[in-house]
Amino acid sequence: MKPRFSNQPTNALTRVEVLVIIIVMVCLIGFLLPALEAAKQKARRIACVNNLKEMGGGFRLWEGDNNDKYPMQVSVTNGGVMEMIGAGNAYLLWQTMSNGLRSPIILHCPADTGRIAATNFSIGFSDANISYFIGLDAAETYPQMILDGDDNLLVDGKPVQPGILNLRTGSTIAWTKDRHHGVGNLGMPDCSTQQTTGKSLNYAFSSCTNGVPTNYAVSRWLIP
Repeated sequence: MKPRFSNQPTNALTRVEVLVIIIVMVCLIGFLLPALEAAKQKARRIACVNNLKEMGGGFRLWEGDNNDKYPMQVSVTNGGVMEMIGAGNAYLLWQTMSNGLRSPIILHCPADTGRIAATNFSIGFSDANISYFIGLDAAETYPQMILDGDDNLLVDGKPVQPGILNLRTGSTIAWTKDRHHGVGNLGMPDCSTQQTTGKSLNYAFSSCTNGVPTNYAVSRWLIP
């Protein structure tokens, strides 16, 4: 029996059609990648805000058991870290409050590529696991004061260094662009958060001493 041959055309794509499909796919990827990156950035900012809210809750729990004072304002003999914090070790404060925190993961901003999240508050836990500064003089009675926030800061154009940063009214503060692209997040004593640009960060800083005792004229921020 002789084989039969069909005269119908095949359904294979031509070379031109394949090239057109490839070009269309490349164009779609070019449009989608920036949108995906923007979505990732937004997700990281939201996670950072949630971290600060949880950290604020931890402060509130601790002060509720310690005469309405935060651990940096309570002496070591009474369970705080007042004397130890002067050496610039922020992790000691978080270890002190660890019972009121869900996990040390919340101390790491997902957009902070220079540090890693810790898995526990003991073995290996250090400032290398912390992405946020602490306002050493913040108090619940002064809700406009800044409790904590992203530590990727520039002061008068220079990156901040680990340790206690003494800020006076008139200093110019800005966020670096390597974490949230020029914006950043602040936590307040009432557990609220603020996403700020450089301009609004300076406004928040200049306003944080309004109505508080004169010894708070210098804001002390602990940079991990």
